[in-house]
Amino acid sequence: MIETRHLFTLTLEVPRIQDLGQTPMGARKIAQVTGGRFEGERLSGTVHAGPGGDWLLLRQDGVLALDVRITLETNDGHLIYMTYQGLRHGPKEVMDRLNRGEKVDPASYYFRMVPQFETSSEKYAWLNRMVAVAKGQRESSGPIYTVFEVL
Repeated sequence: MIETRHLFTLTLEVPRIQDLGQTPMGARKIAQVTGGRFEGERLSGTVHAGPGGDWLLLRQDGVLALDVRITLETNDGHLIYMTYQGLRHGPKEVMDRLNRGEKVDPASYYFRMVPQFETSSEKYAWLNRMVAVAKGQRESSGPIYTVFEVL
């Protein structure tokens, strides 16, 4: 059995998504991350307004692939680069409601990701050496992730 420990809960502000249309790879959208917060027992802080974003690709099989890059700043002033790849999918009617910005039970769709961290901070250097996983939910203002360290 894999053991995990809560690392933090991350709330992102994503007010605008640019639709690039159908590309050879799939339906491409780019979401600008304009801020947010993360809260955990061992680290908390804010998400920088930019640069940061989510390069979304809706594949032909209906799976939304995420490719996110953001900068976190801890409450004590340390910078952490966070990137993650993930997948979101579910029944068509659920995903249609979610895409319209409606409130949807997170248990009705799959939304998982694998974050990685990079920092020059000695205090938070342990982040450079960990594997993490996360579970997400989509709200109208942006995603919320519960991030776990794999022990």
